[in-house]
Amino acid sequence: MSTPAKVAIVTGAGSGIGQATALALHREGYAVVLAGRRADALLATLAMAQPEQDRLVVVPTDVTDPTAVAALFEKTRATFGRLDLLFNNAGSGASPLPLEDLTIEDWRRVVDVNLSGPFYCTQEAFRLMKSQSPRGGRIINNGSISAHTPRPNSAPYTATKHAITGLTKSTALDGRKYDIACGQIDIGNAGTEMTSKMKAGILQANGSIAIEPTMDVENVARTIVYMASLPLDANALFVTIMATKMPLVGRG
Repeated sequence: MSTPAKVAIVTGAGSGIGQATALALHREGYAVVLAGRRADALLATLAMAQPEQDRLVVVPTDVTDPTAVAALFEKTRATFGRLDLLFNNAGSGASPLPLEDLTIEDWRRVVDVNLSGPFYCTQEAFRLMKSQSPRGGRIINNGSISAHTPRPNSAPYTATKHAITGLTKSTALDGRKYDIACGQIDIGNAGTEMTSKMKAGILQANGSIAIEPTMDVENVARTIVYMASLPLDANALFVTIMATKMPLVGRG
């Protein structure tokens, strides 16, 4: 196996933003550990990486399971010896139902994936990053535009993404003593399978249905590569990358 310049873990690496980011980091010379629930999706990401697939490792992981998360980080340590970057990207939403009609099971599932999962991963990243030599590393959380502004019928997703902002700030503060930097990327309308429905129209706050512009997901991947490229004495604490004409800035 070739010696990588840096080592990254990307959760939710089997599709969308996670896949694009994992491949972009790989092109930059990172060794990348591909984590996600579905092994087949992770293997599809692996197949897209050329050349030097030996710098990629597939580790099927349910981020809601602390034991599975611990195994993910141990596999990373055993394979590459260290961790320089964690991208907490895995996420899930609930059905777009009125708040009062949501099930408790849907609420708990979204909280487990979107909030508890990143916390478990952050804990394990701290344990590894503070003990390695050279010490430290970087954590980037996928916050989403929903960390600022909700869509209609999105209480679980929006609540967890607001909570990620708190986790980002606490991680950035508590990581200082270990040379661990933490930032958040808030993404609006990246062109992935998840946002494909926007091309047919999506519910707006005033009750209308409107087609929303999207942007190439590679814009997101390049932004994360930039955030990761900063020295550990500099930190992009919050970055917003969005489709220029999406209906976020303005009254609605």
